[in-house]
Amino acid sequence: MQAEAKANKIVVVGAGAIGGICAGFIKKAGFDVQAVCRNKEQAEAIRSKGIHITGIRGEFKVTMPAVAAIEQITPAPDIVLFAVKATDMIEAAKRLVPLINKGTAVVSLQNGLCEEALAEIFGKERVLGCVTGWGATLHAPLALEMTSTGEFVIGNLENQPDPRLNAVKEILSCVVPCEISSNIKGSLYSKLIINSCITSVGGVCGLYLGEMLKLKQVRNIFFKVMEEAMDVAQAMGITVEIYGGKLDYYRFLENKGIFSDIKRTLFLRILGFKFRKLKSSTLQSLERRQPTEIDFLTGYITGNGERHNMSTPVNSQIHRMIKEIEAGDRLIHPANLDEILLT
Repeated sequence: MQAEAKANKIVVVGAGAIGGICAGFIKKAGFDVQAVCRNKEQAEAIRSKGIHITGIRGEFKVTMPAVAAIEQITPAPDIVLFAVKATDMIEAAKRLVPLINKGTAVVSLQNGLCEEALAEIFGKERVLGCVTGWGATLHAPLALEMTSTGEFVIGNLENQPDPRLNAVKEILSCVVPCEISSNIKGSLYSKLIINSCITSVGGVCGLYLGEMLKLKQVRNIFFKVMEEAMDVAQAMGITVEIYGGKLDYYRFLENKGIFSDIKRTLFLRILGFKFRKLKSSTLQSLERRQPTEIDFLTGYITGNGERHNMSTPVNSQIHRMIKEIEAGDRLIHPANLDEILLT
């Protein structure tokens, strides 16, 4: 199988934190991979100096073919790892459509449930869903840090057998372990919930995950975000998968009482310690004064809540705060947490 997987021409569109680290590990493993960057300078630097990767899986530099625009991709790739920000996704997808084949697999590495929007552009048969369950930080255009390990989960959007999944699994396993899901939407929604806790709340308060989860106030906000998200999932007919093999939202939220509260608190404190260096991607975008992906994260929950006539007050408050920070009408600060009403 390894020889078959290495015969694939792979293109990584977006050489930021996630895309750049994926491209680096995949190239290091000997695969045929090309990076698509934002500009000529970055592409030239990747070709000549290489991407510098540090973090939990070690440090190395790797050079690879790179181009400055989607239109420069050649020949047509077999597998596209689509790692542009969700805010740039639609435009980039439309530019990519003429350059791929009918059998090309487009794997979405974005935060949030972006697969639905991509399927409208590429066709559902081309798009593979993917949960990216590990963390990364972009320190500079070619300086990327893997801040936490985890896994990939991939699947066919219609939950059908798909021979491309095995090749994609082998390729992505160069980065972190990868498994195939028979309920990819449930897996994606599972990641969406934890992102709407970690990424969205992190953007509001400006704290790393370890700092956040030391605070009882934040843990209570997480509980409410999860409860609302699960109510929306039920209304949408989504069976939410266990996140990371450990977080079963149904069991996590079902019981009330002191003993259950202690178990939930302990779980979140351990999570905060394990991923204490994790910095919210929304926070990173806000600090760079760039648009965030909030509409594809918390906004997905609030939007579908509205469509199903369901109230999502805590998620709605967080969504509004991020929009205010984007507009320059609010500062990133822990004091924002005091304004989030839980009742």
